[in-house]
Amino acid sequence: MTDTTVNAGIAHGLYTEGEPVADTKAPAGPIAGKWTQRKFDAALVNPANRRKLDVIIVGTGLAGGSAAATLGEAGYNVKVFCFQDSPRRAHSIAAQGGINAAKNYKEDGDSTYRLFYDTVKGGDYRSRETNVYRLAEVSANIIDQCVAQGVPFAREYGGLLDNRSFGGVQVSRTFYARGQTGQQLLIGAYQALERQVAAKTVKQYTRHEMLELVVADGRARGIIVRDLVTGEIETHFADAVVLASGGYGNVFFLSTNAMGSNVTASWRAHRKGAYMANPCYTQIHPTCIPVSGEHQSKLTLMSESLRNDGRIWVPKNRDDCDKDPRQIPEEDRDYYLERIYPSFGNLVPRDIASRQAKNVCDEGRGVGPVVGDFRRGVYLDFADAIARLGKDAVEAKYGNLFDMYARITGENPYEVPMRIYPAVHYVMGGLWVDYDLQSTIPGLFVTGEANFSDHGANRLGASALMQGLADGYFVLPNTIRDYLAKGPFEALADDHPAVAEARGRVEQRTARLLQIQGERSVDSFHRELGNIMWEYCGMERSEEGLLKAIDLIRGLREEFWRNVRVLGSGDTLNQSLEKAGRVADFLELGELMCIDALHRRESCGGHFRAESQTEDGEALRHDDEFLYVAAWEFSGGDGDGEMSTPVLHKEDLVYEAIELKQRSYK
Repeated sequence: MTDTTVNAGIAHGLYTEGEPVADTKAPAGPIAGKWTQRKFDAALVNPANRRKLDVIIVGTGLAGGSAAATLGEAGYNVKVFCFQDSPRRAHSIAAQGGINAAKNYKEDGDSTYRLFYDTVKGGDYRSRETNVYRLAEVSANIIDQCVAQGVPFAREYGGLLDNRSFGGVQVSRTFYARGQTGQQLLIGAYQALERQVAAKTVKQYTRHEMLELVVADGRARGIIVRDLVTGEIETHFADAVVLASGGYGNVFFLSTNAMGSNVTASWRAHRKGAYMANPCYTQIHPTCIPVSGEHQSKLTLMSESLRNDGRIWVPKNRDDCDKDPRQIPEEDRDYYLERIYPSFGNLVPRDIASRQAKNVCDEGRGVGPVVGDFRRGVYLDFADAIARLGKDAVEAKYGNLFDMYARITGENPYEVPMRIYPAVHYVMGGLWVDYDLQSTIPGLFVTGEANFSDHGANRLGASALMQGLADGYFVLPNTIRDYLAKGPFEALADDHPAVAEARGRVEQRTARLLQIQGERSVDSFHRELGNIMWEYCGMERSEEGLLKAIDLIRGLREEFWRNVRVLGSGDTLNQSLEKAGRVADFLELGELMCIDALHRRESCGGHFRAESQTEDGEALRHDDEFLYVAAWEFSGGDGDGEMSTPVLHKEDLVYEAIELKQRSYK
């Protein structure tokens, strides 16, 4: 291996290395006692002093809504912001399949440790051990909390809460509400939030978008937002800021994310000094409705819970791919996941299921219409389940999902197998946080999908809702108090240099976007960026492809700031301006994602490097070289659209409670 290959990013001047970074907040001692010890060690804030402390929370999904409700009920003064017209429209509402918790209701061998182990293994040993154990430890409390709120989880005939399995595990630990689990959990958090709004401990700002972080005297002290209805730029101050703004999967343009999901809040914080960790770790979900043409602006998720009863297959022979699947005999079907992974079958983790779907389609055995140059689909077949359980039982479990599929595709999945194909769904990367969920900027805390801490290189199904509610209800309220005990901090005025600088940057950026008056729409730039990212930083990456992608993104970003056309003005409702700001940040993030993928010359979880695979095509890790979190520092730029060389800081991953192994689901 040549030096150029070993240090491709450095050799091409794409990044430099800085000092290591470490989590100093997790206590010493056995892992099972760390969270109890940390809660005891964290400073307390008495009720009278809480009324003097202000907290800003950006985002009202499960992580943000639950945090705002909990901190408001504790007596802090909370301001919560969302760009939707209601917190109930947060993207958490779209989650379908369920939420994990180590309750062991099925008496099938589950435990806190097994949930911890499955999560670390599922993340291909690239998550921080201490954070994951805490997540597993508090998971059972989430279910009790949500049941008390009235969340209508599915129940067995006798009235006990029901569970089902998800990918990457061999036990049933997933609590669910048909295929609407995210919606029901969000309604629970929303009710708790609105109760605090009515109690006046929380002040709610809808249709407001964070465009800049205020950092004064080395601390996060506020945000600059734009009222999306009036166009007014507003400044809001607090003693601490919490980002719960979700993930950045829409950098790929086509994803299962809501159209408005974006990276701006996190990226503005990154530009102010918050490290961005593992940005290349993207989850490709295996069960999504396939792309049907160039007209689409988003993709639709079909819950992974369907893999409990549906069997995935493609024809063994290419000549059968255009046949009615019901006419293909059993002996001519390749149930490839069951064949390759007999222990887990259709319940292998998402990254493995996605990659194998891509492989069989690349072989020319995909099904459905030809889109581009090949068929992008595999069958998810419920014929066996209907024969075994009856149609009524299948409908009771998955009826709303089947109805959604039928409305979108015009096909009846009770009679004809569903067609599915992988799509961008979730990101494991995010802002770097320590055990307290605090970023590298003091006073800036990050929760839910916006941080990196719990999922490593691949998230197991039903763990996103678990992390969001764990962070909001149980973790953040116990860790942020250690920081707030030092407050309240000196009040800031609008003429403070840090405030004036942040507000001025927002105003200048808005004016610049409106003044370009180019010839290309914002969406055209976004779609082209998405094509680059999917082609070269999607399910498979290579050094050659990533270097090409970086060049293409830089050229596209230069053209964006020269030739984008943003209609309307800045002092009123202007969705074209909203999208332009978000796409501008995606254009910068996309380059960092490719640099991160380029520097990590191993395959792990959702990051699959073509140069690093086993003889049978499985991901091949290199623990001797890459057993670390890649935390990237923004090293400055002359202005929006201009970036200098990022700095890589490494946090070594230490496993004391789990043995490192090459992952196998066979």
